[in-house]
Amino acid sequence: MNNNEKHSLKRTGTAAVLVICFIAVIVMVGVYTFNNYNRKTAGARLAENEETVTTKDESKAANTNEIVLPEAEGSTLTENNTEEVKQEEAENSTTEPTAGNTAEVYFDEDSLLEWPASGNIILGYSMDKTVFFSTLEQYKYNPAMIISGEVGEMIGASAAGMVIGIEESAQTGTTVTLDMGNGYNAVYGQLKDVPLSVGDYVDQGQTVGYLNEPTKYYSVEGPNLYFKVTKDGVPTDPTLYME
Repeated sequence: MNNNEKHSLKRTGTAAVLVICFIAVIVMVGVYTFNNYNRKTAGARLAENEETVTTKDESKAANTNEIVLPEAEGSTLTENNTEEVKQEEAENSTTEPTAGNTAEVYFDEDSLLEWPASGNIILGYSMDKTVFFSTLEQYKYNPAMIISGEVGEMIGASAAGMVIGIEESAQTGTTVTLDMGNGYNAVYGQLKDVPLSVGDYVDQGQTVGYLNEPTKYYSVEGPNLYFKVTKDGVPTDPTLYME
């Protein structure tokens, strides 16, 4: 290879290196410019997003302040309804006063019973031995007192009590039961024209009913009051509480 050829190759190599370096510089400048543009664009988008979120939050806060929550409305309605219920209960609890009306009755072993009918004892209380019933023609235990009387006479309560039962019985006819308190009940049978209802308060001596014709179980004995006293459901002798 001669000298001219060597010089030609050197010039060609130098030119190639310069071209490569120029291209590299252009590439580096382009990459730097592209990255810088992306950073600026990303920053602008981030700022825009933050501004949008802030605007939405402020809008929500404003709308929330203007909204009346359902709980608050429900609370107001509940308070109003409560006041209406209280007023209605107060009105319903106001009742017309009645003679001898009371919320309490009391009777114990020291209490006294008034005589409930005008006549004498036909058949006395007897639960330890049997007694003879003329109409039935047989001996039976008797958990009550059978007191003679006149048809139509007024039967008064022997003691104050609350009416807990008004029933029709084949044996005792129209029968009224009074709760006298402390487990004591008084039962009045063979009645008619009872002026009471279950739940009524009856004072001592107040009319329980009027004596009726006897049922077929007491036709021979004649008109009578069936009078029974129980303590906790167990019959007891009424004379123990009479003078």
